Amino acid sequence: MKIPADHPALPGHFPGHPVVPGVVLLASVVQALSKQQGRAMRATGFPAIKFLAPLLPEQEFDVRLNAKAPGRTVFEIISGAVTLANGTISHETD
Repeated sequence: MKIPADHPALPGHFPGHPVVPGVVLLASVVQALSKQQGRAMRATGFPAIKFLAPLLPEQEFDVRLNAKAPGRTVFEIISGAVTLANGTISHETD
């Protein structure tokens, strides 16, 4: 996955040094979860999140998911060998 340089959330975040906002990364987690489940999923919360490193526009990244309980999944957002973010998402079918 990658976030294009013309994504509407990037202007102003930050001028001259764009960084993908955390909310866009979390939307990517929901998108990856929906793809994995084969149906639309809706986040009901993110009980734990750690943002560890920035993601730049056009930088490739992967979302890794590990179901822990019904409606609860642990995620990692990784670029190369670097973990950008990790946490837990609570979810239900949309």
